[in-house]
Amino acid sequence: MTSPDDAQPFSLRSIAVAAFGPTLLFGIGQGAILPVVALSARELGATVAVAALVVTLIGLGSWFFNLPASLVTLRFGERWSIVGAAVAAGLALAAAATSSLAPNGLWLLAVAMTVVGMSGAVFGLARQKYLTEAVPVAFRARALSTLGGVNRIGVFIGPFAGAAAMQFFDIAGAYWVGVAAMAAAALLSLTIPDLATPDVPSGGDGASQPTLRSVAVSHAGVFLSLGVGILLLSALRSSRQVVIPLWSDHLGMDATSASLIYGLSGAIDMLVFYPAGKLMDRKGRQWVAIPSTLLMGTALLLIPLTGSFTGLLLASLLIGFGNGISSGLVMTLGADFSPDRGRGQFLGLWRFMADAGSTGGPVLLSGVTALASLGPGVSAPGILGFAAAGVFAVVIPRLKHRRNY
Repeated sequence: MTSPDDAQPFSLRSIAVAAFGPTLLFGIGQGAILPVVALSARELGATVAVAALVVTLIGLGSWFFNLPASLVTLRFGERWSIVGAAVAAGLALAAAATSSLAPNGLWLLAVAMTVVGMSGAVFGLARQKYLTEAVPVAFRARALSTLGGVNRIGVFIGPFAGAAAMQFFDIAGAYWVGVAAMAAAALLSLTIPDLATPDVPSGGDGASQPTLRSVAVSHAGVFLSLGVGILLLSALRSSRQVVIPLWSDHLGMDATSASLIYGLSGAIDMLVFYPAGKLMDRKGRQWVAIPSTLLMGTALLLIPLTGSFTGLLLASLLIGFGNGISSGLVMTLGADFSPDRGRGQFLGLWRFMADAGSTGGPVLLSGVTALASLGPGVSAPGILGFAAAGVFAVVIPRLKHRRNY
């Protein structure tokens, strides 16, 4: 089955700068500050626990603001939501850069990181919704996989840009890199063309607009089946970021060796997103959903069996490959099952579930480690990979895709 849009010639290159440029810049801005937030909090007098909490506020702000973000996008439209989110994040980073000069600098830093997370929720939802509606369905997975991949590239570049700036401006330099990146993202986002079919009807019949509750009820079957797989996948992804540093430390490796392993895993992650998107478009979403979760789950189960640099490196490369091919998977499945009316509300709920998994993964690892040891703690998220693969194998072929034709 093909749509009229699919019959028209289309190339991702035609929208590359407007669609993916702001995402790259936003990722650079986030990546620049992630390594230094805890250090800033410590310099402002925070304990180690409080410093970790300040870093966590970015994720919590994003998680809890996913639902309001859908209403923001509905009210202001995709383009202005993206622009506004970048501006808000830039202002928050400017506040963080000057927090050492404020009387209550730690509180200012905490609020700034919360706003960065909230801005990320609006930015992420608006860009996903825009591409869902602007790109023909036959190119959807490639577009959203590229979106996810470009964001990862930005987050990868950011720390290097921040490190360079800190040579001249101390720790505040990383935040000013973030400010510059967010400002550039906002300016570039102004070039995004408006969509031809806004959510709000021209007649202004606000009563006919779906609500978060009505969308949750009408799509409960999707959220309680495929949504569970998304939650498990997100928990699996977030756990891998903690596992590699912890196990390298367990093996007695120095920081340089741990960073090298983590960096090589991230490099593999960034190389395979487009072929995976192409495979999803041509063969189906399950061709990536199932292998990616099985690979990451297997790798996490193998890590406790490694006892050397080489063993951990090979397992980490397998994690990077599995995570890389799943780039854009959560967004693509969300787009596939989102309704034409109420898409913003659906995607807000979808992203809320995904972020819940991202928060829960490290918590599971921490809890099992506290009760048993690090080995079982590392293995526990790996089991989630097999559970996610089982959900995808059963649910994706059975659920009727709402491909928005």
